[in-house]
Amino acid sequence: MDLVDLEKLEKAQQASPAPPPPAEEEKVVEEVVEVQEEDPREHLNVVFIGHVDAGKSTLSGNILYLTGYVDKRTIEKYEREAKQRNRESWFLAFIMDTNEEERAKGKTVEVGRAPFETEAKRYTILDAPGHKNYVPHMISGAAQADVGILVISARRGEFETGFERGGQTREHAMLCKTLGVRFLIVVINKMDDPTVKWQRERFDECVSKLKPFLKTCGYIIKKEVRFIPISGLTGANVLKEVDSKACKWWDACSKEGHPISSEKTLLEMLDKLQIEGRDANAPLRIPLLDRYHDRGCMTMGKVEAGRVRKGDKVIIMPTKTETTVEGIFVNDTVPIVSAKPGENVHIKLGNNVNIDDICKGFVLCKQPPCRAVLSFTAQLALVDLLEHKPIVTAGYECMLHAHTVESEVVVDKIIEQINIKLKPGQPKPRVLPYAKQGAVILCTMTVPQTICLEPFEDLQQLGRFTLRDEGKSIAIGKVVALE
Repeated sequence: MDLVDLEKLEKAQQASPAPPPPAEEEKVVEEVVEVQEEDPREHLNVVFIGHVDAGKSTLSGNILYLTGYVDKRTIEKYEREAKQRNRESWFLAFIMDTNEEERAKGKTVEVGRAPFETEAKRYTILDAPGHKNYVPHMISGAAQADVGILVISARRGEFETGFERGGQTREHAMLCKTLGVRFLIVVINKMDDPTVKWQRERFDECVSKLKPFLKTCGYIIKKEVRFIPISGLTGANVLKEVDSKACKWWDACSKEGHPISSEKTLLEMLDKLQIEGRDANAPLRIPLLDRYHDRGCMTMGKVEAGRVRKGDKVIIMPTKTETTVEGIFVNDTVPIVSAKPGENVHIKLGNNVNIDDICKGFVLCKQPPCRAVLSFTAQLALVDLLEHKPIVTAGYECMLHAHTVESEVVVDKIIEQINIKLKPGQPKPRVLPYAKQGAVILCTMTVPQTICLEPFEDLQQLGRFTLRDEGKSIAIGKVVALE
């Protein structure tokens, strides 16, 4: 290559455009999720209880539909599915009963959960199973509830079956009171049934039979119980009042300020309930219901006392593990800064905790933490003992259900019987080593592994429990002292 060619090559290189600068590394942009402030509206957990086939899931599903939480297209899909199963009236229940077993049998197995809200309050529906085989699931749902809706079927024969000895109406109502459900709304469902046709006589018959029983459960009828006739399938008296042509007497009842109810619809009743005794300044207590992995350890529970904020240092009892609150969520996905008593929360914990470190029944606390005990003194009311085990004595073994914990328990010693009636001046009889049905006793009890409890006087939600034996609720109790 001669000198002329070299000069031409240099000129060509100078004229050619400069190579583009190296591309900057792509920056990873994290999605910014807006963390919301606490909603000022009160939150209530509403548990639907009652005998199997009373219409609990249908009523729950219809509330979600009427309040706009399920769209028309989804309802039409469920209608087609129910028709294929030759169960046309079950389509609303499919909103809550999501798994195949529940839809095939028409029986709720697990406690279904779904949020909805009105202008006045926010709610979470807890749709409890009615079948006696699933009472432990119902207990776990009712333990978190503030309000119970006892669903009664007005259909001829169905009310009687559910209310007779062995029916679940009685056991569910008793468990609701012992688990701390403060208000009970009794909905007389299926009033549109051809055997009823919105007859006042049938409504009054159901109410008159239920009132004496609910009194024995400990409910103060005028203050804590409301009765309302509804149709869960058509939605009459749920969001809107029943048509006066179908039911002429209900409008007059509510206008008169009837002792049964002064509100016309179910949602109006819920909005007017006042829940007292929630202490946001008490030490934090969140009994844990479940845990799962989602980019860290997530726990589920209801704030029973105190307030939890993002960044708080917390203690997991009974293991005494210390960790940090990395995030708080309501309705599964909505992040919030803090949560007050009554809120159902999902809490993301620090990286030093994984899901194997947490079990159902553990309690999330702040200082001072709750007590973890092996033995305690309790006051027991023996409600319904087994026929082949008609007495309770030292060594009696059964299952204990308290807040979210389930544990085996043994009666150690009967200290005294409390409800013995004595004449004036009559000396106290000696303490018998056994107690029969109907007795109220003070006794010491032991569990095989430490569980979290509080004295009933300090925190009712962690101080009350139910005893079950062979699939039957036999006693209710409260913790008097921890040892």
